[in-house]
Amino acid sequence: MLKIANRISALGTETAFAVSEEAAAFAALGNKVYPFHLGDLNFRTPTKIVEATRRAIEEGKTGYCPTRGITPLREVLAADVNTPRGTHYKVDNVAVQPGGKPTIGKFVLALMNPGDEVLYPNPGYPIYESQISFNGGIPIPYSFIEDRDRFRLDIEGLRRQITKRTRMLVINSPQNPTAAEYNKDELEQLAEIAMANDLVVLSDEAYFDIRYEGKSQSIASLPGMEERTVILYTFSKKFAMSGWRLGATIGPAEVINVVAKLNVNDESCSNHFIQYGAVAGLSSEQPEVKQQLNVLKERRDVAHDILTSIPGIRCLLPQTTFYLYPNVTGLMRDKGYADYESFRKDILEHTGVSFCTRMHFGRPSEGERERYVRFAYSGIDVAAIREGLGKMKQYLMK
Repeated sequence: MLKIANRISALGTETAFAVSEEAAAFAALGNKVYPFHLGDLNFRTPTKIVEATRRAIEEGKTGYCPTRGITPLREVLAADVNTPRGTHYKVDNVAVQPGGKPTIGKFVLALMNPGDEVLYPNPGYPIYESQISFNGGIPIPYSFIEDRDRFRLDIEGLRRQITKRTRMLVINSPQNPTAAEYNKDELEQLAEIAMANDLVVLSDEAYFDIRYEGKSQSIASLPGMEERTVILYTFSKKFAMSGWRLGATIGPAEVINVVAKLNVNDESCSNHFIQYGAVAGLSSEQPEVKQQLNVLKERRDVAHDILTSIPGIRCLLPQTTFYLYPNVTGLMRDKGYADYESFRKDILEHTGVSFCTRMHFGRPSEGERERYVRFAYSGIDVAAIREGLGKMKQYLMK
C-alpha cells in the first residue's frame, strides 16, 4: 500500500463542503433542501464580464500569460484597491491568483518559518489554521465577543497571546462566519500591536464590497501598515464569480516577488482569458452588482426576522457579508440538544434546512459556553428562505 506523507495529517479542510455533500445526499432521496450551508452566490456573473471573457477566447487568449497576471488587470486592480483605501499600490504590488484562497498559503510560505506563531481569528475561515499548521507554524487563535449590536474583537485576549515567537497576524474584516467588522479603534489597536511586535499582517478582504450600509475599512490604510500588510482580494463575492477562480495578492513588492515565484511553481499562471473579463468588470459600471446587493439585503432582513422570532435564538443584524450568526444557546438548552451535530442533523431531517455550526469554523476556545450556527443566505431566494425557515420555526415551536 502507498504510504501518505506524514505532513498531510496537519492539513485541514473546509468541513462546510461535507455539510453540502450531506445535504445533496438528503435531497437525492427526494427531500427538499433549503441550502444555508455554503457561502456561494446564485446570481449570474455580470454581462459585461461574460462578454469580455468570450471575446478574449475568440481572440485566442487561451495560452499561457505572465505569471503575475496580465498588466491591464494588475493596473485596474491596484486602482480598485487604492480608491476606497487611500493606499498607493502599483502594478508591482499585484500578483493575480486562481481565486482568493491561494493568497493564504502563499502568504504563509513567503513570510513564515517553521516554529513561528501566527495569530488567526477563531471562529474563522478554517484554511488559515490549516495552512499555518501544514507549513510548520503554530496557529494561535483569537476570538470575538458578542455585544448588544455587534461582535467585537477580543483585543485584550489577542494581546495576551503574543510571545517572542509571534511573527504574523491574520485578520478578516468583514468576517466569515460572524459578519464582524473591526471598527476604526480596533484597527488602530491592531496596527499598534503589529508595529510594536514587528508582525506582518494578512488582511483577508474578500467581503470588503459586500455591505449594505456604511463603509469598509482596511488596516492597510493606516500609517505604517501598507508596508507590512498583504491584502487578499477576490472576484468571487462582488461579481458572483466563485466558479471562475480569480483573485489577487496585493502587498509590498518584495513579498509579491516571492508570490510570483510561487505562482510559477504552483500553477504557472491564472486563467488567461478570464482576466480580460475581470478587466471589464473593474473598468466599467456593473448594474448587476448593485442589484445583487439589494437582493442580498432583502434576504438578510427576511432571514433575520424569522430567526429572531424563534424563542431561544438571538441574532445580530450585520451590515456586511451574506451571513447571519445567531446565538442558539437558549434554543439548544430548551429543546434538549446536547451538541451541535445532533441539533444540525435533526433540523435537516425534519425541515430540510441545512446550515453550518460553530464547529465548522475552528475548535471552540477553552471556556467557550455560547452556541452559534451560521446561515448563509447568498444562494437561496427569498421565497425559499421564508418557506424553509418557516418550517424550521414551526418544528421548533411544537
